[in-house]
Amino acid sequence: MPTRVLLADDHAIIRQGLCALLEKQPDMEVVGGVENGRKALELAKELSPDIVIMDITMPNLNGIDATRKITSELSGTKIIALSVHSSRRFVAEMLQAGASGYILKECLFDELVEAIRTVLSGGIYLSPKITGVVVDDYVKRLSIREYQPASRSITEREREVLQLLAEGRSTKQIALQLHVSAKTIESNRRNIMDKLKIHSVAELTKYAVREGLTPLES
Repeated sequence: MPTRVLLADDHAIIRQGLCALLEKQPDMEVVGGVENGRKALELAKELSPDIVIMDITMPNLNGIDATRKITSELSGTKIIALSVHSSRRFVAEMLQAGASGYILKECLFDELVEAIRTVLSGGIYLSPKITGVVVDDYVKRLSIREYQPASRSITEREREVLQLLAEGRSTKQIALQLHVSAKTIESNRRNIMDKLKIHSVAELTKYAVREGLTPLES
């Protein structure tokens, strides 16, 4: 059976290009393409792909939180991050979220194929360009004491609410999307602000962009 691949990237041209290239591989099949992390989670649950190629900064639900949800709910699905970000912070967050690979968008397509096959065989794949930056710290356990962004102090649900607030959703819209009451979202917002010591939505937005929780520009 061919390897079933789901593509998650907010740029349609990247999804289309990857789909065209992957479909030329005799042992690979693209089962879908989505533009945000929430749709990636929904489609992954529906289709149970072998591999999800996951961008990091996407609207609605970012790739880090989507990866955490998928890997916790679908043990048979592996995640490979495909990102423009080469900093240790983003790589560490994705690996800690459960990703099995991390490659850069500047890489050649052959590297993506190699990453897919490495991950399918049970390995971890990191782009050569970032290996030197990441592996030493990660192998020595990039622990919570060594690296803990402020966003780790908030819960998974609060991270979702923070991203949606930063993307301009109203309290009512967020409540409808997450299937909770507006009162609950207001409570989440207060907790986020208290934990992060931020006191305006504008500052929350800047924080979310800086932490890579949303692709929006500040």
